[in-house]
Amino acid sequence: MPACVVTPEQTEGPYFVDEKLNRSDIRSDPADGSVKDGVPLQLTLRVLQIGNTGCMPRADAIVDIWHCDALGVYSDVTDPGFSTVGKKFLRGYQVTDANGTVQFTTNYPGWYQGRTVHIHFKVRTDAASVQSYKFTSQLYFDDSITDRVHTQTPYASKGQRKLKNAGDGIFQDGGEQMLLKLTKTSLGYAATFDIGLQIA
Repeated sequence: MPACVVTPEQTEGPYFVDEKLNRSDIRSDPADGSVKDGVPLQLTLRVLQIGNTGCMPRADAIVDIWHCDALGVYSDVTDPGFSTVGKKFLRGYQVTDANGTVQFTTNYPGWYQGRTVHIHFKVRTDAASVQSYKFTSQLYFDDSITDRVHTQTPYASKGQRKLKNAGDGIFQDGGEQMLLKLTKTSLGYAATFDIGLQIA
């Protein structure tokens, strides 16, 4: 039985774009079919509703994830260092099944100035309803695994990051609870994470 722990909410950040891209494999850019290089990451998220009687899987919730590529670049945004407007790589959503589960195939994220390595996610219970519940947070990685991944191509061309989890102000606010437990696969890594929500 999954642990009934309320997941800490964290900032959405400046790079959320509601692309409405229903897909499990988010590595490609639908604009031109190109696929982002990086170490593959299989991410399974389970959305659980915490009530008086314990944890119940939450079916039919919309789960978006988005993150930067191996070189620290997000798609479909304008930033001082880049403009990727019109690109849609490393973004997508899935709808939870009867077990509250969604699965994504993506890449291990790179890094950019001022943040530790992370993946953003957003859960919406019913986008069509006025009473829609929204929850936003971030997932993090073990520093030692990140350091190892980032010595590989294409990450290495950006150089080693200066900021680790402990130095990240957003991580300091509940990030320990949001660390992915990674397992090695033949191609890269896999992780399963339970998102516990108190939905009124």
